[in-house]
Amino acid sequence: MATHVSGWTLAQLAQLLGGTVVGDETVRISRPVPAGFDDPDGITFAESDKYLDLIRASRVGAAIVKADVSLDIPRIVHHSPRTAFGMLLALARRDPPVTGGIHPNAVVCTGATVDPSASIGAFAYVEAGATIGARSRVYPFAFIGEDCVLGEDVTVYPHAVLVQSVKVGDGTIIHPGAILGADGFGFHWDGHRRQKVPQVGGLRLGDDVEIGANTCIDRATCGDSVIEQGVKIDNLVQIGHNGHVKEHTVIAGHSGISGSVTIGRRTVVGGQVAIADHVEIADDVMLAGRSGVMSNLDRSGEYFGTPPVPVREGLRALALQRRLPELFERLKELEAEVSAWRDRSNSND
Repeated sequence: MATHVSGWTLAQLAQLLGGTVVGDETVRISRPVPAGFDDPDGITFAESDKYLDLIRASRVGAAIVKADVSLDIPRIVHHSPRTAFGMLLALARRDPPVTGGIHPNAVVCTGATVDPSASIGAFAYVEAGATIGARSRVYPFAFIGEDCVLGEDVTVYPHAVLVQSVKVGDGTIIHPGAILGADGFGFHWDGHRRQKVPQVGGLRLGDDVEIGANTCIDRATCGDSVIEQGVKIDNLVQIGHNGHVKEHTVIAGHSGISGSVTIGRRTVVGGQVAIADHVEIADDVMLAGRSGVMSNLDRSGEYFGTPPVPVREGLRALALQRRLPELFERLKELEAEVSAWRDRSNSND
């Protein structure tokens, strides 16, 4: 379990971040804060005049800036303030505590395998046939179902549920409330009612995947749903059965991905994007938020809209939509002028 650090002097932070202090080195910093935040014990950063103005208007304790910046508060000079602030965020991060080993109030069924270095929190449940790898952490109230396999250094936060036959790669993080391996949404109309299609497949997550809170990824009807290594999925995302998300793709919150969809490598899916079933999306695609994909996207590029078009074309169409009332009125005027001209022509004949 990580030890909570109560703070640092500016001198200590400069050494850790690879910067130089200008001003009082003994100023004590407790936490990173956003630019413009009033916190005498906080430190922020700035790479532009906009954020420098926010800092000057606030009561922050210190800042991380470039060498050519003048401020009335102590500061750390760094060649890349953003990079240094990212390092500071890593220093300030704290994992929620979890007891080492198996908590007395956890349930680990006979037939489950838990590595001695793993941690199972209070009221977590590990079903028979499950395997928990080295240094993995299962937080309180999480459920690890039958035939689920957690690799090494996996983190499963409270109330996450791995229903059945979910394989999780090394270093993967599953945030609270995520549901992995539930039934896919499969029903068949028999002429009288909808019959459930049994969902007997699995779900495989690669190494270094991150699954956001309350996200749901269904297991396959048969075979496996697949989330490849390095994929990052935001909160409140739905991925249907037999989906395949390839490596290092990012999916933002509220997106809905239907069954049997394939999303290519390094793709970025914006918030509230909807993708119809059996669609295939190429590598290196960027889908702007609220786009709706109903057919294959075969080429890399930036897309926007429903159906998606190249982003410049989509934004131009969106701008023109705002002028539709004006254009409609103008069209009616032109029609009236044409009608009057025809009437005059007919009377002259």
